[in-house]
Amino acid sequence: MIEDGWLLSTNPATGDEAGRVPVADEKAVVAAVERAKAAAIWWQSIGFEGRKVRLLRWRTLLVERIQELAELAHSEAGKPVTDGIIEVTAAVEHLDWAAKNAKRVLGPRKVRTRLLLAEHSGHVEYLPFGVVGVIGPWNYPIVTPIGPISGALAAGNTVVFKPSEYTPVVGQWLADTFAEVVPEHPVLQAVHGFGDVGGALCRSGVGKVSFTGSTATGKKVMMACAENLVPVVIEAGGKDALIVDADADVSAAAEAAVWGSMTNAGQTCIGIERVYAVAPVYDAFVEAVVEKAGKLRTGQEIGPITMPKQLDIIRDHIEDALAKGGRAVLGGASSVQAPYVAPTVLVDVPADSSEMREETFGPTLTITKVRDADEAVEKANDTPYGLGGSVFAKKNGIRIARRLRSGMVAVNGTLTFVGMGNLPFGGVGESGFGRIHGEDGLREFARPKAITVRRAKSLLPAMTFERTPAQVQQIVKALRLLYGRKP
Repeated sequence: MIEDGWLLSTNPATGDEAGRVPVADEKAVVAAVERAKAAAIWWQSIGFEGRKVRLLRWRTLLVERIQELAELAHSEAGKPVTDGIIEVTAAVEHLDWAAKNAKRVLGPRKVRTRLLLAEHSGHVEYLPFGVVGVIGPWNYPIVTPIGPISGALAAGNTVVFKPSEYTPVVGQWLADTFAEVVPEHPVLQAVHGFGDVGGALCRSGVGKVSFTGSTATGKKVMMACAENLVPVVIEAGGKDALIVDADADVSAAAEAAVWGSMTNAGQTCIGIERVYAVAPVYDAFVEAVVEKAGKLRTGQEIGPITMPKQLDIIRDHIEDALAKGGRAVLGGASSVQAPYVAPTVLVDVPADSSEMREETFGPTLTITKVRDADEAVEKANDTPYGLGGSVFAKKNGIRIARRLRSGMVAVNGTLTFVGMGNLPFGGVGESGFGRIHGEDGLREFARPKAITVRRAKSLLPAMTFERTPAQVQQIVKALRLLYGRKP
């Protein structure tokens, strides 16, 4: 809530205050962006190497203070401290990779000259947008925003960061610690508030916006950015599926399914919400999942649900699944006991239930028996979302993974792609578009610029009014010689 111009952040499990930050209005957001524009001149002037040194200093600071940051995430978001440590670990990986690879990926590069323009050389440069606005989520308030922040900073942009109103203290901590290692100019700033502050950031004159959150909010961000043709990266919701083929290691698949669906209390955009297990291993898989998930305890391995309104959504999804003929083999509607939801595993859930169609964002998992991998792929792709996914198989894992309509797939693992800084991360369909992380993620935060340079007189002058009819005929002959033959 807001009190006397301050945004109060509280622990979802205890209600204790985790901290407070000043609320920004539209004027304050614009002022932050103007400061960032001025800082961008200096930040770009120090070049790739100068930015690399400073970003690696920030990386080292995160490592040195990893316990402090994990405990802050626990006090504000409620997640177990150990989960916070793993989150920081992934964030460090992305920051390190972006800092060390930005020059190689974004530095000027020559391109091969085409024969008809042999008198010209060409090269591509990647220029920063200037200021990038980053709108972050509450479920992973460290690693998720550091992905686009590190890419944008490494590319030469400054950043104005709007953390979720549920985790503003973690967001401010990130901005403050960056200022400790880069005190010269406000290269990374945080602004706080509700959705109106995010809208103000979209309209503030930033060069690009990177958003992570729900699909519904992502569409609102796009509408606000469209007013000024501000490009966006949208990482929205998901309804990720795991496929268990006949030759899978059932125990390993069950362990991964439980982790993928229950970690962070299921509040994971790339979390596993659906499993399609082929008939020969279905019964053994269900039994193993129930045995492993049944050992998890709320308040320990399973943290609280951060957003109170999400509790109603989770309960509604479970009740709808049961009302339409599904069965709870672990937990059920009674598992929702605010602020926690105990692990729930459902089977025989109809494909038209909300539990199968909509993002639940809680520690629930549906398991469906299928005839074979072909049916599993068909059902897994029957969703408007397309973020991540997983396949467990010994023989055909990669073949099945390629057929999934998603931005990322883990074979014989779950969520592992988020921990690799050199892999692109993003979705398709209602899971969004654009990429963070890896080379594709770096290029999202720079605009390509093509430059040609004449180095000799044109043998076949085309782009001039002084060309002669004979020269035009020479061009036609050259085209026929080069491209007139059928491939």
